[in-house]
Formats: sequence, C-alpha cells, structure tokens
Amino acid sequence: MDNCIPRRYAPVSKIYKSGLPYIFLKAGIICAVFFMWAMPAQAQWLSRDEAIMGTAIRVELWTDDKAAGEAAIDAVMEEMRRIDREMSPFKPESELSRINREAADHPVPISAEMFDILTRSVEFSKLSGGTFDITFSSVGYMYDYRRHIKPTDEQIKKALPGINYRHILLDKDKQTVAFSQPGVRIDLGGIGKGYAVDKCIALLKTRGITHALVTAGGDSRVLGDREGRPWMVGIRDPRRKDNVVAVIPLINSAISTSGDYERYFEVDGVRYHHILNPKTGRSATGVHSASIIGPDATTTDGLSKPVFILGPEKGLKLIESIPGVDAVVIDAEGRMFFSSGLQNLQREVSVPAASISGK
Repeated sequence: MDNCIPRRYAPVSKIYKSGLPYIFLKAGIICAVFFMWAMPAQAQWLSRDEAIMGTAIRVELWTDDKAAGEAAIDAVMEEMRRIDREMSPFKPESELSRINREAADHPVPISAEMFDILTRSVEFSKLSGGTFDITFSSVGYMYDYRRHIKPTDEQIKKALPGINYRHILLDKDKQTVAFSQPGVRIDLGGIGKGYAVDKCIALLKTRGITHALVTAGGDSRVLGDREGRPWMVGIRDPRRKDNVVAVIPLINSAISTSGDYERYFEVDGVRYHHILNPKTGRSATGVHSASIIGPDATTTDGLSKPVFILGPEKGLKLIESIPGVDAVVIDAEGRMFFSSGLQNLQREVSVPAASISGK
C-alpha cells in the first residue's frame, strides 16, 4: 500500500498535517503540552481525573472563574456517572440491562436517549458492513479478561448466531426495541464512551466554556484550542506503554483509538483481547491499534473498532469513503498506515521527552 511507512513505527517528529490541526490519542491518553505563556491572574486551567464507566475520565478546561469552572467539571463527572447508570451492562438496574433481560420476549419501551444511541449503532453497523455490531456481546459476555476466562469453541458456536445487528428491531413510532430471537445481548462499549464525551462537551458549551478537553479511556474530544495553540497529544506505542510513536496538534476535533492492549490476557502465546470480530466471536488479529480522527467522538468511537477489525487495507478504504474523517493504523508488524488526508505530513514537531506525561 502507498500509505504505509514500512518500518517499526514512524518517528514522533514526522507526524504533522500542515494547515489542518489534528491530533492522535491512545487509550490511557498521553497528553503533551509544549508551551507556556502569560495569562491573566484571575484566569486559569482546571483539571480533574476520576474513574467512571470502568475507565479513566479526564476533564481539563480554561476559566476566568474558578468556582464556575469547578462546577462545570462537577457537572461533567455527574453526566458521566448518569450515562454509566443507564448504559452499563454490569449494573442490573440500568436501562441497557433491562433491554438485555426483556427484549427477546417483548418490545421494550426505552428513553429517547437510548433510542438515539441504538439507532446510531445500527447506522455504524450498516456503514461498516456489520463489522461494527453491538450484539457482539452475545458472545463477548462470556469473556472475563481479569480472570483470564474465555468461552470454549462449543460455547462460541452455540452463541454466535446471536451476533447480528439485524436482530435489533427498533420501532420509532412506539420508541421501543426488541430482539428478533433469544440469546441476543447488546453492549454499548463500542460507542458509549464517545457518546458520553460528546454529551459532556455539549454541556460545557452551555456553561460558556470555550477551551476544554474531555477524555473517557481511548475517546477524547477537544473544544477550541489551548489558549492560542493547539492541543498536543501523542499516540502510544502499542507494545511499549511509556513510549509515544506520534504527536500532532488538534483543535475542535475528536479522536478514538482501539487497541489490543487495554483489556486482554494471554494463554499459550495467544492474546485474547476485547475487540471481537462479529463473524467469529473471537479477538480480531492483524492489528495492534487503530486511531480515528473526526468531528465528534461518537463518530470516531463508532469507527475505530471496524477499522481495527478490517485491518489496514479494508479499514482505510472504509475511512476514505467518509468525508471529514482520517485514520492511522498500526498493524501486527508495527507498520503505520495513514488515510489520504494524513499523507501530507510536512512540518516536524519537536517533542521534549520531559513534556510528555502518560495516563
């Protein structure tokens, strides 16, 4: 492929698209800020980190009113908790859990918010030819990455027919969802965090915040610039946690990265990770990470998994068909592949090691 750099990762200093401020992040975000300047005494940056939705949540924003800024961060964290309460498959009282319990038996009335995210999920399934599929959980729930448990071949074979987004029956008029057969389960892990990030950015806008970063695991979105300069974020090396393989600026954009190193275990040299191929019910192979850049985090989150599963050639072909979206893929051999929008990487970016911090 023409857009492949045939070496063990590209050097950090080579990733920059002139005139189009982009940035690459990775789950376990690595933020690199390379500048300081005089600021009014009453204005300041505020930031906070919490663990919500089973991942690291970070908010950073600029404000000239500390109390209002802290209140805005409080509101973001509460919004994250609210979405987690409704969309977590691990909370029996959540709306998602109720759907999984009842939708195979009868149409389940759901909230407008849940109907919207399920509709978006189906749209991404259609766009990706079924490679994105929230019904992956019909098999995926049998994996336990902390306890190193995986389903047997027989269990996968029995549950695999449940993976098919066409089993999700949405009735717009009645605002209900049903499953077309028993054994179907859904999980919003492939789109929910990006959706939550977008909701929080919208919330910050209503509070008059114009410069901010909201991160939920591997999904991030920035609002504005970082007071006169772009946000600088690095994409981590998939096999060396504290190393950065690329850094690039970003303004008013989102990025999501899917990697095989966040939730996984290994048995007999085989890595079992959480990004499952809907066709097989098994961990996708051939790629270490896929990063998607776009206008909002719901879109980038919804595209990072299918690009990861499809691999560099087919994944980038999908990205090229979608205006305003770009991607970088690192394959199992460590080669980096870029979409055409990232081919004009002209200017070098100096990256002082001391300025890079990892999360």
